[in-house]
Formats: sequence, C-alpha cells, structure tokens
Amino acid sequence: MKRLLLAVSFVALSGCNAGRSAMGGAEQVGAGFAAAATAPLEDFNLRRQMIPTVLLQAEANPYDLRNLNQCTTIGAEVARLDEALGPDTDEPPRQDGSYLSERAADAAAKAALNAIRDTTTDFIPGRNWIRRLSGAEQHSKHVQSAIQSGRMRRAFLKGMGMQRNCAPPAAPSWFRPHP
Repeated sequence: MKRLLLAVSFVALSGCNAGRSAMGGAEQVGAGFAAAATAPLEDFNLRRQMIPTVLLQAEANPYDLRNLNQCTTIGAEVARLDEALGPDTDEPPRQDGSYLSERAADAAAKAALNAIRDTTTDFIPGRNWIRRLSGAEQHSKHVQSAIQSGRMRRAFLKGMGMQRNCAPPAAPSWFRPHP
C-alpha cells in the first residue's frame, strides 16, 4: 500500500513539473517573440547587436599584459571575458537542477523562436544583398571577429596564469598550482 501511494505521489509530482515546464516554455516564447519577429531589422541594419567593451579591447590587442602582473588581475580579466562570452570549454557544465521536462521545454521554445525568426527573415527578397548593402553583413562579421578575439585572449590569459602558477580562474579549471 505504501509503495502504491509513493508511486502515485511521484507521478503526480512529475506531472506538476511537466506542467510548470510547459508554462515556462510558453513564457520563454512570449518573451522572445518580439526579438524573433523583429529580426529583419538586423538585416536592414536598423538594429545592431552590441559588442561588449572587453571584446573590443581583446580585438584591438589580444596579447596585452599591461596591469596584469598578479594572479588576481588576470583572474578578474578572465572573469570579464567569461561574462561576455559565457563559460570556457574547460569549465564543467553547470548542473542547474532542472528536470528533463524543463530542458525539453527550453529546447521547444528555442525551436519555436528560431522558426519565427526564420519565417520573418525568409520573406525578404534578395536578403543577402540587402545585408551587404545595409552594412549588416559587415557588422555581423565584426561581432564574430570580436568573439573570436575574446576567446583567443581568454586562452592566452589562462596560459599566462599557468606560467605564473595562478589558481583558476586565472588558469584553466583543471590546473593546480604548485606550492
């Protein structure tokens, strides 16, 4: 009897989580709908993706070591880059405690937003030419260049942190400084 009651409780709770996940996915679609629907504004270069200052600095000089003579300052610079770029590949994936149903709802919401974005941009005749003539293609390439420079700078700084025997985040997460 106790097992049956426990099984029924588990099914009911997982159903609640699935319902919450579906609502969360619907809210995510609602929040991202405006951005997806106005995606053509980027093609006409009327709306631009902002490039964080730390990435512009990395693009200008990825190997700059001015004022980075201590492990704490290297770690702070790596943290700024992590904020702009997201976690580095040496970082383990974060366990956010989400349920499979929540991750599925997130994936479905992203797919729906991508479909909306694709639909709003597909109707533009000669989209590639418009992007080139409006300067949107050049800006998109600049954004990608800044991201690549930021990744390169973060890798360089972590290498410098290892050379100076710094602890993470000034070095890769697997590195252990020697005493």
